[in-house]
Amino acid sequence: MKSNALWLRAQIIRAIRDFFWERGFLEVETPLLIPANAPEEHINPFITLPCWQLQTSPEICMKRLLCTGHQRIFQISHCWRSDERGSRHLSEFTMLEWYRAGCDYLDLMADCEGLLQHVASVCLPGNPVYRRKSREIDPFQSWRRISVQEAFLRFGQVDVWDCLQKGLYEEILTAQVEPGLAEFSEPVILMDYPSKLAALARLKPDQNILAERFELYMGGLELANGFSELNNPVEQRRRFEEANRLRLEKCIAPLPMPEPFLRELSDMPPSAGIALGVDRLVMLAAGADTIDQVVAFTPEEL
Repeated sequence: MKSNALWLRAQIIRAIRDFFWERGFLEVETPLLIPANAPEEHINPFITLPCWQLQTSPEICMKRLLCTGHQRIFQISHCWRSDERGSRHLSEFTMLEWYRAGCDYLDLMADCEGLLQHVASVCLPGNPVYRRKSREIDPFQSWRRISVQEAFLRFGQVDVWDCLQKGLYEEILTAQVEPGLAEFSEPVILMDYPSKLAALARLKPDQNILAERFELYMGGLELANGFSELNNPVEQRRRFEEANRLRLEKCIAPLPMPEPFLRELSDMPPSAGIALGVDRLVMLAAGADTIDQVVAFTPEEL
């Protein structure tokens, strides 16, 4: 019943807060209505007032807090993305994001392991495992780490670079790679993305065709996306401009630049940050098939 899922949801959010507070993180609140999100090719914000948008993620403002000297911050916040609706997607959803100065994406992987084990222990005490389509995923097993290239070769029998060149990346990912990841009974870290998919991540210093980015999968469901942060404003502007160029090629309006963020970016120390879908975490804890089962109201019910 949905009422049981809502009780579980509340317990999970409390457990998340306890996890970060106990580790010295500052809980922050940043504005939901902003003049510019990070321009990305595939993410469309809701435009509200003239020249203002609902946030697609709190990352821009949270990274600006890193630039001012904050070391460890987290936030549980509502986010909005246009044209996203499905069994795993809502246009309005709840995101957990945390950022750490002086760390990289490997540290975030350890954070994820500790967080999911903590939530399972506190909120699922009788049988601390997550569930996805009748499969149990045990966060206390050794977590599996696999590169994007390795995953595409193993599950799609194709080279990821060829897929990117031919525009087949998303098709192979959803049709073959994610179902392959669903077969594992432990959480899976899909890591080291091609540089073309770096977004706001920095490149590996010894292998700059790859980005220090990873996504966390459980039962084939993407749960989190994290990376070592790029703090070079020139390179970041270039990537934003490229995203807008690709949007124009698809006849999608370009997005404004987050100029204050770009001006301050060089002040950000080496850092890492991650976004985790709270609704999806509740789905996994409840063994729910759809996101509709773990939120108080869907858009269609309003």
